[in-house]
Amino acid sequence: MAQTYSRLRQQAEIAFQRTQVTADAVIKHLVKNDSEADRLRAKTARLRKARLGRDSVRDESDRSELR
Repeated sequence: MAQTYSRLRQQAEIAFQRTQVTADAVIKHLVKNDSEADRLRAKTARLRKARLGRDSVRDESDRSELR
């Protein structure tokens, strides 16, 4: 009886370890995606600021040409 328990226990431990490895991989993937998303948001904000600055200068030059 003890042998059966031991084998079942080993199978359960192996299944648990596989689950843990999978969960760790998912967490690493999510963290990587979060850092990539943060980098993309920062780049988008920087480009938006540059575009708005450029458009502001163009609008001012267009207004001065109309005068």
